[in-house]
Amino acid sequence: MSEVDNKNTPDIMDSAPNPDKEAKAAAAAEARAARAAARAKASEEETPAEPKPPSPNQPLLDQLAALIRAEVAPGAVEEAHINELDRHIPTLTIHSAFWYETAELLKFHPSLQLTYLRNLSGVDHETHLEAVYHLISLEHKQDYCFKVRTDREQPSIPSVTPIWSTANWNEREIYDLLGIQFPGHPDLRRIMMSDDWVGHPLRKDYEPLDPEV
Repeated sequence: MSEVDNKNTPDIMDSAPNPDKEAKAAAAAEARAARAAARAKASEEETPAEPKPPSPNQPLLDQLAALIRAEVAPGAVEEAHINELDRHIPTLTIHSAFWYETAELLKFHPSLQLTYLRNLSGVDHETHLEAVYHLISLEHKQDYCFKVRTDREQPSIPSVTPIWSTANWNEREIYDLLGIQFPGHPDLRRIMMSDDWVGHPLRKDYEPLDPEV
């Protein structure tokens, strides 16, 4: 056969079956089919999650938010949710402009009678400051949590000391450590730090004059 004829003849080895290659392809196809079957079976066996039952205190939260909006102002309630991590306590965030009027409603409305201020604390969220009030009705055996946000640069929240006298020292402490003003407080002055202390040590942007203090 001439040299030209050899170049035009198909390479018999290239077209010949390769047993190893075919076996690997078959094994890969079987593996893909097995994985697909396993996924299909798992999907069939997967039980749909049952819907989460509502909190037993959800009706209380809804009724209270509706009452505040009706009696104080439609925009008085900024947020309302159930704190499931704390005994499902109804928790509402009240706009600071409506806080004092809301506080009066909470204490004196016959369906609430939140006469006991159990705790008042302050929080620095870096984006804003916040006062947190835990109130209890000894009459109805029910407690609620209320939050009031305020600006970091000029923090101010109406004092509720005229409504709950136990707020007196709590508001002074929050003023002392976080710098929140409480207009209406009868004697707002430092309670823990000295009168000449500069700054409010629990603020996250606080920088002491003496780093070793």
